[in-house]
Amino acid sequence: MAGNGDRPKVGILALQGDFREHCQVFDELGVEAVEVRRHEDLEGLAGVVVPGGESTTIGRMMVESGLLDGIRSYFYKGGPVWGTCAGMVLAASATTGPRQPLLGLMNALVERNGFGRQVHSFEADLDVEGFDAPFTGVFIRAPFFEDVGPGVEVLSEIDGRVVAARGENILVTAFHPELTDDRRFHEYFLREVCGIERSQ
Repeated sequence: MAGNGDRPKVGILALQGDFREHCQVFDELGVEAVEVRRHEDLEGLAGVVVPGGESTTIGRMMVESGLLDGIRSYFYKGGPVWGTCAGMVLAASATTGPRQPLLGLMNALVERNGFGRQVHSFEADLDVEGFDAPFTGVFIRAPFFEDVGPGVEVLSEIDGRVVAARGENILVTAFHPELTDDRRFHEYFLREVCGIERSQ
């Protein structure tokens, strides 16, 4: 899938959270970043990012805006999706915590705030499948996958806790690549999940 015009378009869900940081990175990589607030904004996108923020708030706003069903439909038609932090929670099929709206795009059980509250935020050098050097992950009230099912490829773990994974047309990260100067995860999403060979 590709956007119209000279540059491919990637949509960033812009209801709440750190969507502006993702927009800036994609612009730097030569991709047009589109802020997604309505179902109609999903048209013509080469990929969609569900960013970090507060997962219950984002989930509620997605229901109210029609984007919960909209992104599900986009995904099940083959549209690439990347969930970071809260987006990883929303992408899961089930959560260990209180019930909340979920997209249910990945066969996984997620633990919200799995590494503790915001005061327990930390950085960690991660070994990532396919990366030739460690990636520094920024973890802020980060989730992790407690269990994954068939069709989920684990890309990185901390002490057996899954913090990055992918499926056929989905990528999830428990951390915030957009808060670092390392662009490899954004490039990975564009290349490996969206099928965009050149991002610049």
